[in-house]
Amino acid sequence: MTTPLAERLVRQIHATGPITVADYMTACLMHPEHGYYTTRDPLGAAGDFVTAPEISQMFGELVGLALAQAWLDRGAPEAVLVELGPGRGTLMADLLRATRGVPGFRDRVKVLLVEGSPRLRAAQAETLKDSPVEWVDTLSDLPPKPIFLVANELFDALPVRQFLRDGDLWRERLVAVRGGALAFGLSDPAPMADLAPRLDDTADGDMVETSGPARALAAEIGGHVADHGGTALIVDYGAERSLGDTFQALRAHRKVDPLATPGQADLTAHVDFGALADAAPCAATAAVPQGVWLERLGITARAQSLARGLTGEALDTHVAAHRRLTHPDEMGTLFKVMALHDAAGPPPGLDPFVPDDA
Repeated sequence: MTTPLAERLVRQIHATGPITVADYMTACLMHPEHGYYTTRDPLGAAGDFVTAPEISQMFGELVGLALAQAWLDRGAPEAVLVELGPGRGTLMADLLRATRGVPGFRDRVKVLLVEGSPRLRAAQAETLKDSPVEWVDTLSDLPPKPIFLVANELFDALPVRQFLRDGDLWRERLVAVRGGALAFGLSDPAPMADLAPRLDDTADGDMVETSGPARALAAEIGGHVADHGGTALIVDYGAERSLGDTFQALRAHRKVDPLATPGQADLTAHVDFGALADAAPCAATAAVPQGVWLERLGITARAQSLARGLTGEALDTHVAAHRRLTHPDEMGTLFKVMALHDAAGPPPGLDPFVPDDA
């Protein structure tokens, strides 16, 4: 199956040569006419994937209470509550409801959503129509105040480049054209200064993924935290260090060939949490499994409370949601939680990072 974007990319590659996986991801997700995120709502049962806030209100509630406690730990300052990539606004709606009873939180904390899509802003406005929220286009639009930020399943959609180790050199994975169709290829071997440290923890034939946009975003978030205080929660699937080919496509909740339907499937890659911590000019925690973090925050007690009065299908759905968020075979281990934070320390459920040689 070809797509309008596939035809454009084939023509481009014929004219100028193979492109990086990062350039391919950017075109597929953000092309103004044919990009995945610019032409559809990907969330929910009718979309291509479901995020944690859509699974259960418990997720957003615990995120909210963790950030509110971090705010209290810093003396309840005038601050900004920020969500990057707010989707339909579900997480923020649950967060604001859960923190309604935190003294002073709603009065001293301004709510800002960082969202550039008019389509998604409209969905967020409907979900949050009874809440005092405002929108900004970028992080640079935030005021010079402490931030309490959450980014849930945002970093996985940022473009990655892929490099295959070849001895002490690296070959970049590229998207080329073969037989008139998009196909993967490899560059000639070359030294890569940025990947020199990875020669110590990889073997010949291993693949490593890097994301300049992810590092830049972590640096920008961490820079604001370093300058003005606060903390940022990053929740996504990934690991402490990138290893292996994790580039994937989802369509109608099923994995598909990433090159098969450009612009019509969601493209993601696992997050390299260690690279985010290295890029941020502030303190960072280790990446903790999502299930462990939610259990530390009391999700089981909250699940038991919500289960009272439920019966039949409603109870079964609630139990399944708790399992999906926390169980190692579901989202509990694959998804990780990391915080960037100031000198006041990490938010609840996360521990300060301790280097291996400490």
